[in-house]
Amino acid sequence: MALTLMKGSEAIAEAAIRVGCRYFFGYPITPQTEIPEYMSARMPQIGGTFLQAESEIGAINMVYGAAGTGARVLTSSSSPGVSLKQEGISYIAASEVPCVIMNVMRGGPGLGSIQAGQADYSQSTKGGGHGDYKLVVYAPSSVQESIDLMTIAFDVAEKYRTPVLIAADGMICQMMEPVELPEMIEHKIDYKKMPWAITGEHESDTHKRAIINSLYITVEELDELNERLQANYRKIEENEVRYEAYNLENAEIVVTAFGTVARICKSAIDDLKEEGINIGLLRPITLWPFPYEAVHKAATQPGVKAVLDVELNAGQMLEDVKIAVNGDQKIEFLGRYGSHMPTAEEIYDKLLQMRREF
Repeated sequence: MALTLMKGSEAIAEAAIRVGCRYFFGYPITPQTEIPEYMSARMPQIGGTFLQAESEIGAINMVYGAAGTGARVLTSSSSPGVSLKQEGISYIAASEVPCVIMNVMRGGPGLGSIQAGQADYSQSTKGGGHGDYKLVVYAPSSVQESIDLMTIAFDVAEKYRTPVLIAADGMICQMMEPVELPEMIEHKIDYKKMPWAITGEHESDTHKRAIINSLYITVEELDELNERLQANYRKIEENEVRYEAYNLENAEIVVTAFGTVARICKSAIDDLKEEGINIGLLRPITLWPFPYEAVHKAATQPGVKAVLDVELNAGQMLEDVKIAVNGDQKIEFLGRYGSHMPTAEEIYDKLLQMRREF
């Protein structure tokens, strides 16, 4: 298939359409506004539905209703907008309804900036709303990977009946890269495989009436729901961990990073390799479930003397890296805030400094 040069936001929207998404509800906020803009033009062309809600709160509740029918539904926003969606996301998780949420992270806290950010890590992975629930969270490092993960996200959402979040830093949507788009498919709702989905029909002999609900009056019913959700999350942890291992063989230091920051780390690693210094990278693709076992194995392999965690925040993933390493290796941190991207030169210098301290 031929490569096409596309802006990230447009490629992400087109990928969702091609894997069967026919409903989009959202609200404009930079740096993801081009996603709803693209959807507003494309959805009518393919018989889909685009609706700009009155707010992010309205948009996520529209997702809740449409996804309850078994359809493939997408919403997108950026950091403060995703914060507004948190109550609705918790309702969707409790109701065991699949959908995909795109968070194009901007600088924060507060209104922050319209540039790239990674400070939504904790919100995304630790349950940003109320109650004991989890989201499967993917962190792409390129436009192509964002496209590829869109297919996976819808499949995983439906397999486990759970909302899935794609957390892309703002650079992903604003950069242009050559990409390969998936073939167009028409997603058909199979009510035999989705007996939970609502149809609007009355109960009959052929189809039992479905009810989407997150309200449980008795403690026994609510306890049963939570047990079911936690069992589902354990299955996800067993089956859906994704990560990239880069240049780990004979590494002296292992770098952990996610998103486009990991690409900057690779540049520093490649420069050091030309000088005969071997540094490895372990990049989580799923921020949840986090690749604890892979990080520990990489950090404690023979020859590794330290770990460097690099993030565009104050060290939110660092907490999970520390849990993974479990005190078995020295860990240092390099962070930048407020959309101030770390440079390859800064990472290069930090790695050389760490090496001198061995």
